[in-house]
Amino acid sequence: MATTPQQTYIPSKVTPSEYPLIDNDPHFRRVVGYARTSDYIHGTVAAAAGPGLLLTMEKFAPSHVGRGGFARALRLAGVIGAIGGFLYFYQRSSLRFYGMSENAREIDMDMKEMVSKVKSGEPLYGESKLTPHMQGVAARQSRYSALFTAVLPWFNFVNHSQHGVDTAKYYIRAEQELEAERSGKSSS
Repeated sequence: MATTPQQTYIPSKVTPSEYPLIDNDPHFRRVVGYARTSDYIHGTVAAAAGPGLLLTMEKFAPSHVGRGGFARALRLAGVIGAIGGFLYFYQRSSLRFYGMSENAREIDMDMKEMVSKVKSGEPLYGESKLTPHMQGVAARQSRYSALFTAVLPWFNFVNHSQHGVDTAKYYIRAEQELEAERSGKSSS
């Protein structure tokens, strides 16, 4: 009895957006690495909002909790605020990969990173120990996941090649740069 091979690549839908798509399933490291200073500031402000609001409410309407009660509440608000701040930071950075907010800086960073990988002969999106089928499963589970972060935080920790973009642009740019380097060396 012969088994039919499982289809491992299912093309993803590209959502229409005002800015170009960089990656519809960016790896966790790329999202954090490409984050802007404004993302860090927004995340920090969001993280501080929980304990800050709790302190403000305690000032204007004291809770009169017993010994150590307010400290526990403040710690809990701090932890929840830190988690919320990180998720907000992560989502802001991810939306640029999806092309849902201005992403010119990230496009340049992506092109430089991928062209350098092409030149050095590395796989564009890293090497994976998973089978192609499991890479496809992982890609389908985390594609556009940052849009649902408020309900279920889901990050991509898997290297795979299914990112919803045509990777030929990286090879073309690398070829152009190598040709420019060769012509520059030959003319000197």
